[in-house]
Formats: sequence, structure tokens, C-alpha cells
Amino acid sequence: MTAHRYSVGETVQFLPGPLDANVTRGAYIIVRLMPSESRDLQYRVKHAQDGYERVVRESQLAPLRSNSP
Repeated sequence: MTAHRYSVGETVQFLPGPLDANVTRGAYIIVRLMPSESRDLQYRVKHAQDGYERVVRESQLAPLRSNSP
């Protein structure tokens, strides 16, 4: 079984696909690790500003990049 790349409490960036045009951009916090029936693990995430929660696949996430030089 494959382990999740991100952990609960970690802040990540959502990488929207072509069908995610109306999804709020920005930082999301991992709320829960979820099982998946495929190799692409799933997470429950919460938008850091508006608090909206959604379920996303691991392939849709990336580490949050800082703006520091």
C-alpha cells in the first residue's frame, strides 16, 4: 500500500484541472487522509481563507511555494 505524500495540518497548493474552473485558488490545509480505490490517494482539504472543504486527489496537490527569495 502506498503512503500519503502529505500529512494532516500541512498547507498545500491545489492544481486545478480543466474541469475545475470555478474552484477557489490558493492555499489549502490537509484535514484528513482518505483511502482511494486507485493509486491516486485522496485527501480532504480546507481552503485556508474561506474554509470551504473538498476532496481532492494527490495528483492535484503540490507543496506550497513560498514567495521568499
